[in-house]
Amino acid sequence: MLRELSEANAAYEARFGHVFLACATGRSADALLAALRERLPNDAATEAGVVREELRRINELRLDRLLGTP
Repeated sequence: MLRELSEANAAYEARFGHVFLACATGRSADALLAALRERLPNDAATEAGVVREELRRINELRLDRLLGTP
């Protein structure tokens, strides 16, 4: 599994020029690998939109933790 994640991450970074970004909270390694593989065929514009959504989710979780909201 770790080798597969590493290889998929390298392919993603080669394709998009940055590391794979995903909100990993509550997601297994299998789920993250599946998401990575699903997103790899995206064009740059589509992937940029997905990354923005993932960043929004990450920031929302961080703010919730900071503010103590469930």
